[in-house]
Amino acid sequence: METLVERCAGLDVHKDTVVACVRITSGSQVQTHAATFGTTTAELLGLRDWLTGYEVTLVGMESTGVYWKPVYYALEDAQACWLLNARHLRNVPGRKTDMADAAWIAQLIANGLVQPSFVPPKPVRELRSLTRYRKAQIEERTREAQRLDKVLQDAGVKLSSVASDILGVSGRAMLTALVSGTRDPAVMADLAKGALRKKIPALQQALRGRFSDHHALIVGEILAKIDYLEEVIARLSVEIDKVIDPFAPDRDLITTTPGINTRTAEGILAEIGADMTVFGTAERLASWAGRCPGQHESAGKSRSGAMRKGNKWLRTYLHDAATAAIKVKGSYLAALYARVKGRRGHAKAIVAVEHSILVSIFYMLERREPYQDLGADYFIRRNNPQRRARRLINELTQLGYTVTAQPVPA
Repeated sequence: METLVERCAGLDVHKDTVVACVRITSGSQVQTHAATFGTTTAELLGLRDWLTGYEVTLVGMESTGVYWKPVYYALEDAQACWLLNARHLRNVPGRKTDMADAAWIAQLIANGLVQPSFVPPKPVRELRSLTRYRKAQIEERTREAQRLDKVLQDAGVKLSSVASDILGVSGRAMLTALVSGTRDPAVMADLAKGALRKKIPALQQALRGRFSDHHALIVGEILAKIDYLEEVIARLSVEIDKVIDPFAPDRDLITTTPGINTRTAEGILAEIGADMTVFGTAERLASWAGRCPGQHESAGKSRSGAMRKGNKWLRTYLHDAATAAIKVKGSYLAALYARVKGRRGHAKAIVAVEHSILVSIFYMLERREPYQDLGADYFIRRNNPQRRARRLINELTQLGYTVTAQPVPA
């Protein structure tokens, strides 16, 4: 087998140790050198010096949880580093040791049998950490709001049946009154603001329940936690605005897509970066993200292939964008959803919209152009309109109708 990398190394990464194997190919001769290192910063710098001493040009490691990150970050400035998919590193059955795993990784790299996974550059990694943590806090706030409604339902308080947002200005005032000891429904209903005052009689009925002291304690703690989470989200958003400043033009391009707001654009940009050359084509990006069907062909027959899971954070952002985009009337994405839903159902239609959004983002970032909507009538225009009209007239005729069609004047 042809050797493509003469001096490479394979790393078997664990929480506390890293087993390294250097593979040096000279003609038909192959030399290997192995050693074990710790994972503290000082020991990882020793690993870097050890690899540099052998003039290693490429280092490969398996993506083991989060343990690969300190190793990768310590070596990336000195050697080219490849993060490898664990599914691509299956060895033949037999003796298995950490040293054998490291040697196997080095052999795969030397012979060009593996491809690296996408690891974004440092600025994008920093942005990714912030957006992921903010997303986690937003989801936690949603869970707390759901817990709050469950407690109110347990107490017989039907506030969510009358007010669409129980954490709005009016809802918070009523909940604060409940926690402070107020039990009179008329007094609490009178705290309603704006359009909700029209529903004061319904509020009086909804606020009459079995709210007790233990309910007040739980609701008070939930409200305090929600306030804290909102402060955390606000602080993270301020920091994200600073970090994303170099990528602000890319974010603004992404927000031209229907259904994508600033926060979603920041999350998508943090997951895929702004440089599309690392993916090469929109098809590869969609495959990496798991937003396209899998491929399973055998004996000349193509069978259904399941989608890969892909990046779960990117999948979440795309789902949020697609859910909002299909509600934009007169848009191509809404037409695409309606077209696929009729044949394949809601779930597959949403994935189709997610795929279309991701492909659009690829070309927007590659060409530096804003989103250009194809229009809701794209699927009608892309084929011969006269042929489609004749087919529809024939169908109506077969159903027993007499059809007279006149073109609309321009």
